[in-house]
Amino acid sequence: MTSTPSKPASQTPPGPPEGSNLVPFVSVDNMMKLVNAIGVERVLTELADYIEDDFRRWPHFDKTPRVASHSKVGVIELMPTSDGEYYGFKYVNGHPKNTREGLQTVTAFGVLSSVENGYPLLLSEMTILTALRTAATSAVAARHLAPKGARTMAMIGNGAQCEFQALAFKAMLGIDAVRLYDTDPGATAKAARNLQGTGLAVTSCTSGEEAVEGAQIITTCTADKQYATILTDNMVGSGLHINAIGGDCPGKTELHRDILLRSDIFVEYPPQTRIEGEIQQLDDDHPVTELWQVITGDTAGRTAPEQITLFDSVGFATEDFSALRYLHDRLRGTGFFEELDMLADPDEPRDLYGMLMRASAASRSD
Repeated sequence: MTSTPSKPASQTPPGPPEGSNLVPFVSVDNMMKLVNAIGVERVLTELADYIEDDFRRWPHFDKTPRVASHSKVGVIELMPTSDGEYYGFKYVNGHPKNTREGLQTVTAFGVLSSVENGYPLLLSEMTILTALRTAATSAVAARHLAPKGARTMAMIGNGAQCEFQALAFKAMLGIDAVRLYDTDPGATAKAARNLQGTGLAVTSCTSGEEAVEGAQIITTCTADKQYATILTDNMVGSGLHINAIGGDCPGKTELHRDILLRSDIFVEYPPQTRIEGEIQQLDDDHPVTELWQVITGDTAGRTAPEQITLFDSVGFATEDFSALRYLHDRLRGTGFFEELDMLADPDEPRDLYGMLMRASAASRSD
């Protein structure tokens, strides 16, 4: 029987100042300032600790597959969860066509609230924060699943997530070489340019086969909403760890089915991953292991040098909760937020109309 972990006191988000009805809001500009002030690799490492802490508290959380509205061109989703004390949700879209139109494929914002009174504690952009938490989650999984001493990672798909992934694996696993490939050479050139000076040895490759040569870890992160074969079976030898993060909705995969059949598969939340992940290609009863059970030590992760481990990651709401919790804690003592007047606060809680009328009278007197 799995024991229910207790919640460390340090995990409790500090609330807004007593008596304040202003809600901290972190804009894109302030998010960039905060991350740059702390340092990208330090943020990734600290955020990973929050994510891992919350995986250890997995039984505490409400869990449901994300609420998705699909269209021919993309998806809009809500990702909610609560640990009984705090509630968080993220609004996020995924529109692969946006890149061709000069727009982001993924945009997001999120809210962290108090369960006790329902008041929001934080409103934040989550486009940048999602990129950080996705990379941090990948590295958390790899800490438990990747071969010991891995130093080289192949990054297939060099879009918006690429550099975050590379830096997370460098900071947390000691990766010192990354091999890049994308069907768009411009994306590879962009990633190689951005990773200059980070301490990583960067190799730009002209094919996926070239990229995986000598790699102990393979990350796939492509954007097109289609059944694709980014990795064929003959590209994957024994002893590798595959971090598959691009297949994240129905009808979108990256790996050949035979790779899945040769791998030990680890997932966040099976009811969601069976719909959206690589394992949508397999029977509904195909065995998978939940990542939280590996993190708590209830189940083994990597058990043999020749084993192929596959983290079939689609992103889950607890990871966004962790990111919002981390951000709320990290804002303490900084000026990297604005205060929004979001909460109506009449002197008498039942007199909302009276507050409205007094505001009207005050505006006329002005």
